[in-house]
Amino acid sequence: MKNGDSTTIDVPHHEASGGGASKGKGAILTVPARQEKGGMRRGMAIIDVVLRIGAIMAALAAAAIMGTSDQNLPFFTQFFQFEASYDDMPSFQFFLIAMSLVAGYLVLSVPFSIVSIVRPHASGIRLLLLILDVVALTLATSAAGAATAIVYLAHNGNSSSNWLAICNQFGDFCKTVSGAVVASFVTVVTFLFLILLSALALRKH
Repeated sequence: MKNGDSTTIDVPHHEASGGGASKGKGAILTVPARQEKGGMRRGMAIIDVVLRIGAIMAALAAAAIMGTSDQNLPFFTQFFQFEASYDDMPSFQFFLIAMSLVAGYLVLSVPFSIVSIVRPHASGIRLLLLILDVVALTLATSAAGAATAIVYLAHNGNSSSNWLAICNQFGDFCKTVSGAVVASFVTVVTFLFLILLSALALRKH
């Protein structure tokens, strides 16, 4: 019993001992469980990268579409025209700036998301992305909501305020800005999935 080597040899080979069997099983099951969790987190990180790339395309599309939404309406002659442009409305200007900032943030966040694939157990990066995603979601949602209100007025007007619907005259302009708003809501929905995915990954830690 004083010999330490005899003790360590006897315990693993003592099949009748319940304590020895449980320790043996614990040693066998620990490594596969850790590998399984690491594989699950790595899979979540890959999905995160794919979602971010999709959100980048949606945000860039929203900003680009809004930035090219000008339409000129001839009146009597080609030298005297009515023009509808996004920069005539502060809400659309805010929309363009906000979606550009969101797209820029998403581009910068992709390398951090890739690091999560290489190091699936690093929770600090995932927590940072979660916080920044919430901020970006707030910005994208506010921009989409403000633009949606103006698009609604452009289509329907407001008789109480004597605001006339302009989409009967500027149909192309309204279709373009409506497409930009749809793209912005795609970005918002993608952010929701990103936040849920990050929260689930942190919970697994």
